[in-house]
Amino acid sequence: MEFKNTLEFAKELDQNDPLKSFREKFYIPILNKKESIYFTGNSLGLQSKNVQESILDELEDWANFGVEGHENARNPWLHYHEIFPEMLTEIVGAKIEEIVVMNQLTVNLHLMMETFYRPTTSRYKIICEAKAFPSDQYAFASQVKMHGYDPANAIIEVQPREGKETIEHSDILEAIKTHGNEIALVLFSGVNYYTGQVFNMKEITTAAHNVGAYCGFDLAHAAGNIPLELHNWDVDFACWCTYKYLNSGPGSVGGVYINEKHSTNKSIPRLEGWWGTNKKTRFKMEKDFDPIPTAEGWQLSNAPVLNMAAHKAALEIFMEAGIHNIFEKGKKLSAYLIYILQDINKEKDFEIITPLKDNEHGCQMSVSINNNGRKVFEELKKNGIIADWREPNVIRVAPVPLYNKYEDIYNFGETLKTALSKN
Repeated sequence: MEFKNTLEFAKELDQNDPLKSFREKFYIPILNKKESIYFTGNSLGLQSKNVQESILDELEDWANFGVEGHENARNPWLHYHEIFPEMLTEIVGAKIEEIVVMNQLTVNLHLMMETFYRPTTSRYKIICEAKAFPSDQYAFASQVKMHGYDPANAIIEVQPREGKETIEHSDILEAIKTHGNEIALVLFSGVNYYTGQVFNMKEITTAAHNVGAYCGFDLAHAAGNIPLELHNWDVDFACWCTYKYLNSGPGSVGGVYINEKHSTNKSIPRLEGWWGTNKKTRFKMEKDFDPIPTAEGWQLSNAPVLNMAAHKAALEIFMEAGIHNIFEKGKKLSAYLIYILQDINKEKDFEIITPLKDNEHGCQMSVSINNNGRKVFEELKKNGIIADWREPNVIRVAPVPLYNKYEDIYNFGETLKTALSKN
């Protein structure tokens, strides 16, 4: 399609958008007494209008049943977490038995590393991308230190080349091959939080397995944003949060994928908890742990139902819209955003640091402003655009398919052009 940088063209795209009605299912934040242009779904997704009723249902059942709600609630709490794998299977590309919803992202990363980071004297290193999200970096460092290693030696960060912001895929594969005999775990983001770069998870997984290492991914910025085929790619494990593209609320429950070749293995090491043991004997309160032979076997505690009620409501919207329709619109939104950014950048006031190839980015575009970036960011906000600032000079914007319009992108471009002209 040949794009145009006009309001009429953007409105025409919106008129022909098969998902246009879904915007009405969300609350759009008000800024300066009007609907904002909300471009931070990569940080916190918007609240869908069915969330309040979903949580209220559980509050009413708690009031009416007390502890009996575990079996008598409309969605019995005892089994509440079991509704999610089927809802997530197409979103993350996994079998039902390979998915469990529990805890939060970094907690789950630690739990997965307790299983999949099993260092030996010769094979003890973790390989990851440079400038991974800080929480991941802290988790990696604390894990290697608890095993007696120095993070400076045990963590290998694959760096961008000189003068570049993103990492060459070939450099990742070469680093894995070069350090192969020393690597215990390869653990990358699916999408880098800062640049928006999508990593080739399939080939990274294959490269890790070829040198005898496990391979996992942090999908915080990938789940609900880009197509995933975790099972088909033979990924060992993955973790994600649900409050970004999955719209499940601030600090909402996290998700985990564990490949069936591991999740069915009862002897694989893990941290053990009551909710991971055999459901048939759980309430016999026996001493010995008998792990459930699915991803559920990594659960520690019973479900945070009020938290999960928001996740349930959000995923119902995804199921209604259809994940493939969401991804298709997401690609078109991103293509239009790239076009608008390039069209207004006549004076080379900024650089798009996110890769522009279709398979190397999702919804997010990271824009590096050459001069007075913070001033430009504040000007955007003053004009009703909620974006995201990252030091030293990057503005992240992420129009997402369920609630953003093409008109949002056009208006963003006009506002950014004006803000840059004031610099």
